[in-house]
Amino acid sequence: MNDRASAMEQATKSAQEWVRDLAKYRDPCVRRSTFELAVTVVPFLALWGLAWAALSVSYWLAFAIAAVNSAFLVRLFCIQHDCGHASFYNNRKVQDWVGRCLGVLTLTPYAVWKRTHALHHAQHGNLDMRGIGDVMTLTVEEYRARGWFGRLQYRLYRNPLVLFVLGPIYLFILQNRIPLGLMKSWQYWWSAMGTNLMIALIIGTLIWFGGLAPVLLIYLPTSVLAGAIGIWLFYVQHQFETTHWSTSEEWQLHEAALNGSSHYVLPRPLNWLSANIGIHHVHHLYSRIPFYRLPEVLRDHIELAEAQRLTFMDSLRSVNIHLWDEKLGRLMSFREARRLYG
Repeated sequence: MNDRASAMEQATKSAQEWVRDLAKYRDPCVRRSTFELAVTVVPFLALWGLAWAALSVSYWLAFAIAAVNSAFLVRLFCIQHDCGHASFYNNRKVQDWVGRCLGVLTLTPYAVWKRTHALHHAQHGNLDMRGIGDVMTLTVEEYRARGWFGRLQYRLYRNPLVLFVLGPIYLFILQNRIPLGLMKSWQYWWSAMGTNLMIALIIGTLIWFGGLAPVLLIYLPTSVLAGAIGIWLFYVQHQFETTHWSTSEEWQLHEAALNGSSHYVLPRPLNWLSANIGIHHVHHLYSRIPFYRLPEVLRDHIELAEAQRLTFMDSLRSVNIHLWDEKLGRLMSFREARRLYG
């Protein structure tokens, strides 16, 4: 066995040991989960009502309140995310119905997202299994093998304006309306169409009682801004310089989970609003841990608290890395790839 294979074996073993250690944090508390849901839904609805009332005072004020409320919609999505991982309630039916209801608010069909996100967890970091539930990432060699138009397409896709402005509009307003990638199963069609019907009823009710103003100045801004924040969080969770990618021959599930996900270090209020999703390396390593128990893991295990730390300034720099270098084992910018490889 060569040194690289031996090192990978040790890393995998270490990750598997972490999985056994983290199992004790998996049980949710019904009261705590219900409390977390209530302290997110109530402010979200209250701010919605306040924004509607503000329409009679100032459209800009209503828009500003809607922008603030997008943070609570992000938290609702994170709770829906926990429901999809069966980590929010012990009762699966209750959990799934909470997820379905939240999916109407987040414009995300619950069953469809639950399946595609499960594929993301099962395949993340595997170069041979890219394409579902991830940010498209090419290797240096794949990029160099493309023609000028293929390179232009990839550059446009990785442009921050496309990723974080146009991307949320396309994903949450358009793409989520049909179960792309799962269209052969009626289960996912029911999920998508049922969610669409409820969204249509909500928009119809808003227009009936308030005209277009609540839709254009409150509903859409809240949804799109929340989507932009969500995509940004997802991006920095996996797109950092020392993340993990490998081919199927070398890929190991737990190693990829531990080393291919960041620990996004945010101020406590932002951690609360994002439901600790920044502790993503622990989440990927053991997705059944409720979000409110993730800080407990870091308090008990200093090694995990220090692993893959990504500060806010680090995350801003990650926007400029686009290609995976298989030789060096890290992400790099277009400019660096051109300098190293022509």
